[in-house]
Amino acid sequence: MAMSGFEGFEKRLELRFCGDDPVTADNNLGLRLLGFESLEQVLNAVQCTVVSAVANQYFDAYVLSESSLFVYPTKIIIKTCGTTQLLKSIRPLIHHACNLGLTLCSCRYTRGSFIFPKAQPFPHTSFKEEVIYLEETLPTDLCYRKASVMPSKTTTHSWHVFTASDQSHLIPNDMYTLEVCMTELDRALARKFFQPPGGTKSGDIAGKEMTKITGIGDINPRAMICDFAFDPCGYSMNGVHNDRYSTIHVTPEDGFSYASFECVGSIFDDDIEHLVGSLRKAVQVFRPATLSVSTTCASLEVWPRVAHALEPLGLKCRSCAADEFPAAGSVVFQTFTARRK
Repeated sequence: MAMSGFEGFEKRLELRFCGDDPVTADNNLGLRLLGFESLEQVLNAVQCTVVSAVANQYFDAYVLSESSLFVYPTKIIIKTCGTTQLLKSIRPLIHHACNLGLTLCSCRYTRGSFIFPKAQPFPHTSFKEEVIYLEETLPTDLCYRKASVMPSKTTTHSWHVFTASDQSHLIPNDMYTLEVCMTELDRALARKFFQPPGGTKSGDIAGKEMTKITGIGDINPRAMICDFAFDPCGYSMNGVHNDRYSTIHVTPEDGFSYASFECVGSIFDDDIEHLVGSLRKAVQVFRPATLSVSTTCASLEVWPRVAHALEPLGLKCRSCAADEFPAAGSVVFQTFTARRK
C-alpha cells in the first residue's frame, strides 16, 4: 500500500472485563494469565509484534513494533500506529478472556486525525467504517453506545471517540487518562531520535541513550522505564509506576513529525500537581508547533490544569470541546499552537 510517510497518529483501544470465575481469582491475575502465544495471536491480527517488556505486581507493559500494550487483571489497553488493524484484536481478546471466565463489559476506542488517511487499511479507512466494525463486533449486551468526532479550529487535529458499555459497568469517578498528540516537532529536538548511520547498537541500548539525552527519563523519575529505539529512527517507551503507566512514541521524520504522550492518574493523588509538571516536561522534550490534549475523566477537575501546564511554554489554547460518553465520563478535547504561529 503506497504511503507518503509513516503514520504517527495512534489508534487506542481499551477493553474492560468482569467475571467471578475461580480462574480469574487465581492470585487476582485475571488477563495476566494469558500466555504469550495468545498475546502473539492477538498482535498478529493487528499486524505488530512485541519488542520489549516489563512488569510489576499490578500489570504487564509491552513495547510493540507499533506502540504499546498494557495488560491488567481485568483491563487491556492497546495503542498502535502505522497501518495496523487495531480493531481486529477485539474478537480474539474476547475469546481468550472467555477462557479465563471473563466477559467484556466496556470498550473505548479513540484516535486523532490521520496524517495519511488514504493509506489506512480496513476497517480504519474512515471513522464511519470503524464504528460499523465496532457495532458489528461487540457483544449486544454492550448496549450503551456513542460515537462522536470532536472538532477543533486546527484542521490537522480532531478527536474520534467510540464508547460502549453494559448495564453493570460503572467507571471510577476519580481516574483520568491524558492523551497528547504533538505535530511539527522542533527539528533539532527530533534529530535526537535518529540513530547514527551504520550504528551497531541494539534497540534496547540505543533506546536507553535516547531516554537520557532527550530528558524523557526526567518526566517521571519514579517510573521504571522500558524503552526501545528503532532503526533508522523512531522511539517508544513505557513508564511503569505502581498501578499507573505512561507512554511516549516518536515519529521524528521532517514533514510528518509526530510524538505522543499518554498518562493515567487519580484526582485523589497527593501530588496531582505532578500531572502539570509531567505534561510540561513531556511537551518541552519536543516543542511542537501544534498539539492536542484529550482528557477523559468522570470529574471535571483535571482538564483546566492542562492550559495551566502548557501556556507558560508559549502555547495558546485555540479550541476546547467537551462531550459525555457512557463507560468513559467526560472527554475534553483541547488544541494548542505555538504563539509564534
